Amino acid sequence: QEEKKHLTLKVEELERKLETTSAQNIEFLQVIAKREESIHQCQLRLEEKTRECSSLARQLEMAIEDAKRQVEQTRERATSRERAAQSKMLDLETQLSRNKTELNQLRRSKEDAERRYESRLQDLKDRLEQSESTNRSMQNYVQFLKSSYANVF
Repeated sequence: QEEKKHLTLKVEELERKLETTSAQNIEFLQVIAKREESIHQCQLRLEEKTRECSSLARQLEMAIEDAKRQVEQTRERATSRERAAQSKMLDLETQLSRNKTELNQLRRSKEDAERRYESRLQDLKDRLEQSESTNRSMQNYVQFLKSSYANVF
């Protein structure tokens, strides 16, 4: 009986331990269930964040491509404007060169004309002087003739 009592006590003690262990198992199962739920929620958030990151990465790539396109278009416009400005500058330089050449030709023509007119003027002055000299000589001769005729008559 003593052994039975001892065994009964042991069985009761083991039953208590079993109940404690069962209670702990239930607590552990609840903790595990909570953790699994938490893990599941974390996985869902992770998937959502992954989708969001993928979406943001696509938007970033699109923005980068758009920026590259805009930079290339701006570069092309600037290059085009630069070429047009250089072309216009060359045209203006050519026109300036032509105008300078024409101006030099006009100056030479003017100088030639001035020289010709000065020469002609000098020639006319000489002829006028010669004509006046001849005129004076003729007047003196006419005067001589008048006084000679006056003396004769």
